[in-house]
Amino acid sequence: MLVGVPKEIKTHEYRVGLTPGAVREYVASGHRVIVEKNAGGGIGASDDDYQRAGAGVVDTAREIFSTADMVVKVKEPQSSEWTQLRDGQILFTYLHLAPDPNQAKGLMESGCTAIAYETVTDAQGGLPLLAPMSEVAGRLSIEAAAAALKRYTGGRGVLMGGVPGVKPARAAVIGGGVVGTHAARMAVGLGAEVAIIDRSIPRLRVLDELFQGRVRTRFSSIETIEDEVLAADVVIGAVLVPGASAPKLIDRKMLKAMKPGAVIVDVAIDQGGCFETSRATTHSDPTYEVDGVIHYCVANMPGSVPVTSSHALNNATLPFGLALANNGFAAVIDDPHLRAGLNVYRGRVTYRAVAESLGLPFSPIPAEHAA
Repeated sequence: MLVGVPKEIKTHEYRVGLTPGAVREYVASGHRVIVEKNAGGGIGASDDDYQRAGAGVVDTAREIFSTADMVVKVKEPQSSEWTQLRDGQILFTYLHLAPDPNQAKGLMESGCTAIAYETVTDAQGGLPLLAPMSEVAGRLSIEAAAAALKRYTGGRGVLMGGVPGVKPARAAVIGGGVVGTHAARMAVGLGAEVAIIDRSIPRLRVLDELFQGRVRTRFSSIETIEDEVLAADVVIGAVLVPGASAPKLIDRKMLKAMKPGAVIVDVAIDQGGCFETSRATTHSDPTYEVDGVIHYCVANMPGSVPVTSSHALNNATLPFGLALANNGFAAVIDDPHLRAGLNVYRGRVTYRAVAESLGLPFSPIPAEHAA
C-alpha cells in the first residue's frame, strides 16, 4: 500500500502523523511511504531522516492526497484537505466530527473511508489511540491553568501550590478519566488542593486508592459541581462521551457566580466543550474572558509539545495503521476495535454518536461487509 503523510496545517500544530521510526516499520512490512517536505520539522525530524527510514519526500500535500491509498495525519482535515480526499481512500487521523458538521459533510462528499483515532477501542473497553493525547492534555491543562492564574494575564494572582502559611489554589477536575487523572496528578504535584468529580462510583474508588487521600473524590451532580466550581480557582473540564458532543456542565449563570479571575480549561473543546461559554482557541491566542473568568480552550493542546506527543501517538497508532496497510478495508471488518473507529464510509456516517450529534442518519457497515 502507498501510505502518505502530509504536513499538518492547523494553527501551531507541530505533530506529525508518522515519525521516521514508524516509517521504518511500514517499509519493513513491504509498504511504500511518501512524506510531504518538512512534515517532521516540528519534531526535529528532517527530510533526510525520513529518506533514511525509507520514505520518499514530495513537495506538496496535493501529491500525497492524489496518490496515496491511505493518508495518515494527526488533526482533523481542514477544508483545503478534505476537498482533496478521494473515493475509497483511507483517512486515519483524529476527526472529532460531532461539533463539526462542515468537516462531516466534506468527508461524506469525498467518498473516503474515515477512521477516527478517538473512537478506536481495545479489549478493555478503553480508547487506546485517544489515551496518549489525553495524558498529555491532562498534564498540560494544569500548566496552562497555572500560567493563566497569574495576575498579568487577568487571573486571580494565585500560586498553584501556595507557600508556607498561605493556602494553595483550589482545583476542581470534572471527569475522572485519563485527562482528569493526569490533570489531578499534576495539580497535586504542584501542591494544589484538588477535587475530582465523576459519575462512576467504581471509578471514584479507583481514584481514591490511587491518590491515597490527596484528592477529594465527589460524585457528580448539579449540586456537587456547583459547590466545587464556585469555590475553585481552577476548573478543568475533562468529560468525554466517545464520539459525541460533550455535555454542557457549567452554564452562564454558574459561570457568573465563580470567583473573579478564576480559570477554566476546557480539554473537551475538541468535542464542542463542556462549558456553555467555551469556544475553540489557538496557541496563538489561547485565552479569553467571559464574566471575569479566564477561558483556555485550545483545541490541539498536545501540539505544543510535538516531540513527546508525536512519539506517544505513533506508539499507539502503529499496530492499527499497519493492519490497515496490510489488509485495507478488510482490517476494519476483521477487527471490532478498528471497526469502532470507522466514522464515515462511502458517504455515510457509520458511528452512532456522531450521527446523533449532527442530526444525520446512522448507517452501520452494510450487511454484505459485516463479519
